[in-house]
Amino acid sequence: MSDDKTLSALTRIAAKPEWRDAFVRRIVDLEQDLATPGLDVREEITGPLVDALFDDDQVVRKSLSNGVVFEFLYRSKIARDFVMSTPEVPDHAWEPQTSRILVDLARRAKQVVVGGAYFGDHAVLIAREVAKRGGTVHAFEPNNEQRAMLVRNAALNGLGNIVPRPEGLWDNSSTSLKLVGYDSFASAEVADGDDSFKTVTIADYLQAAGVDELGLIVLDIEGAEFAALKGAESFLARPAGQAPDVLFEVHRHYVDWTDGLENTPLAKFLTGHGYTLFALRDFNSNYDLAGRPVELVPADAVHLEGPPHGFNMVAVKDASVFDNAGYRILRDVSPKLLRHKDPALHHPAGGL
Repeated sequence: MSDDKTLSALTRIAAKPEWRDAFVRRIVDLEQDLATPGLDVREEITGPLVDALFDDDQVVRKSLSNGVVFEFLYRSKIARDFVMSTPEVPDHAWEPQTSRILVDLARRAKQVVVGGAYFGDHAVLIAREVAKRGGTVHAFEPNNEQRAMLVRNAALNGLGNIVPRPEGLWDNSSTSLKLVGYDSFASAEVADGDDSFKTVTIADYLQAAGVDELGLIVLDIEGAEFAALKGAESFLARPAGQAPDVLFEVHRHYVDWTDGLENTPLAKFLTGHGYTLFALRDFNSNYDLAGRPVELVPADAVHLEGPPHGFNMVAVKDASVFDNAGYRILRDVSPKLLRHKDPALHHPAGGL
């Protein structure tokens, strides 16, 4: 069959929402039959078929099991894997264990800063939790289209406690940046021009907003995490019980962990302020881990081998917050959960 006929067939399926939804469900079911060690079925086979059913500017609506509703542009792996979720109505949009630990940490917070808020996949869940205590999520997203979706999702879920901001979090409040790269993969570079945006430090922003406490910082800003944390140093230096918990991404493209994760400048900066660091074991996807404990790996016991990759880390000043049945501390395993890789290193304890 020619490529033209294949594309025509997929286009016809995409034109009818009920056909498209049924096709997606069957493609997801097929993944179990195709599962092969060393083969990423989602990335190489099923994902591209589902991608062909959507346009980049298409807005998709999907609900979570807790009633949260999201609308999002079909522009990323985040969107695709959310669409392909199992179950069809999942308990998270992106990264199951990250979503869970953020809601848990938000129970200890009132004021939250989120850098790289995107369409609100995590910010909305946090905002629902801190709203119980009159809390606020200060959500920074320089991408204008994604920030608009964040505003839309706050409204869809009746949340008036998300403050959308266009600035980039940095170690000063006087630099101009621009986004380089596409959508969720875009990183910030210093630049001037019509497509640039201003930076702000977390400390300067909160001072201007009249906020003198901070319970949680969440950063997924493609390599700018260290700069953003330097801009929050006055809060990070506070004692346990007053300093914020921190969840942030590290990636080999931006962080050189050749001498060990615990010896990177970013890790030393946080441990120097009294933090204990853990890598968070999670799927960089939508994957059902309901009822499973959140698995954490101490920073000095993380398996880091493999091609350049990234994962989330959590930093707390009181590690006893993880001394309960909802968490499990492991050593010498990878934080990168992958269905097609070595189960001993890349699957949750107890298997998939």
